[in-house]
Amino acid sequence: MKMVGSFRVFAFAAAIMLTAVVSARAADTVTADDTARFLAGMQPSADSPLMPLTKDPSWQRHARFFDAAFGQLEQRQLAKIRTWADANLAAPKPTMFYMFSGPDFLYADAFYSKASTYVLSALEPPGSVSDLTKLPRGGVGAALYNVERSLSSILSFSFFITKQMKVDLHAGQISGTLPILYVFLARTGKTIRSVTPVRLDRNGTAYFGDENSGRNTVSGTRLIFADSNGMEKPCIISQPILSDAGIRTSGFLKFCAGLAPGNSLIKSASYVLHTRHFATVRNFILANSATIIQDDSGIPLVYYNQKRWRFFPFGRYIRPIDEFPGLYQQSYAELFRRAQPMDFGIGYRWRANESNLLLSVRLPDDGSGAMEATSSDEPPPSPPRPRKLRPPAPIPPPPQGGGYFWFGR
Repeated sequence: MKMVGSFRVFAFAAAIMLTAVVSARAADTVTADDTARFLAGMQPSADSPLMPLTKDPSWQRHARFFDAAFGQLEQRQLAKIRTWADANLAAPKPTMFYMFSGPDFLYADAFYSKASTYVLSALEPPGSVSDLTKLPRGGVGAALYNVERSLSSILSFSFFITKQMKVDLHAGQISGTLPILYVFLARTGKTIRSVTPVRLDRNGTAYFGDENSGRNTVSGTRLIFADSNGMEKPCIISQPILSDAGIRTSGFLKFCAGLAPGNSLIKSASYVLHTRHFATVRNFILANSATIIQDDSGIPLVYYNQKRWRFFPFGRYIRPIDEFPGLYQQSYAELFRRAQPMDFGIGYRWRANESNLLLSVRLPDDGSGAMEATSSDEPPPSPPRPRKLRPPAPIPPPPQGGGYFWFGR
């Protein structure tokens, strides 16, 4: 009996020691959620290895900057967008498609917070986030400053400037779209559960992690996150080439079709959907969306079958900004004569009194198949090649011991 009792005591002690070792190892692991919170200027979990780095003056300045920047963005736009969505989107579908999004989960969540699956597309590579505890001395401040620069235009104007992103997202220890997604998920109250590489083959089949996907695949990342109610949702950001030449050889749209019908958001899309070179993705959006929210850089009215859609214009349509000449739509202007007011800015004309937003709701299908372009006296536009947006003035280096703020006028 003594031997049995001693064995039980030994086993119990061993179990306690094993639990302690496992807990210690877990505490040594930097989770994706803690990394996201740290990059977003939010406190990581108490036992995170990142906690000592929050005492760095550069992180504290970064936290103050993002607290103020996101606080102003919430008041100026995001809260108003959610109120608009609650009032105007009666029964959103589970899937949300956001073509030409880049890493902009921020507005995907604001417009379609009730979606259960988010599919984003970006030209920029997913990139990576290094273990921030292993950055060289002084590297934390440089990494955080790079994140701030990457987000400067969307915090000010509601859109990313592609040329600027190509520079900012390839610099330093933090690169690609992933760190920006991290920040947006953390700042919208999400908890990241897992982050997994994903590749899509030509048939639209998804391969996760180290699964063999063969050749001719589209790369991306799947993030599983929990919202404030604890509901777990996937966000998949892929890197397809959305022009006709690229999309026809990839399985991205086949993958998306498996999640259709969904709701689509098109914002600050460089007016590429006005051209013949993006007909395939344009037709996919029309055929697989129950609702489409867009500014005037989205799908021209001439491509909608107006017997199949009902239009709800909001705001004010002026004309495209100077960087995109020759893209004025007379039919859009006529539609917006009956527009309802809108109290937030969106798109390239980001000031609230200049922005336009069109909600298109697909009517019940009559069984005749996919959407077709409506006949119109207005021929499909063939505009000149749009010029690239000029990036705003760069953010100056942060002063020692203090924060800085950069917002559009």
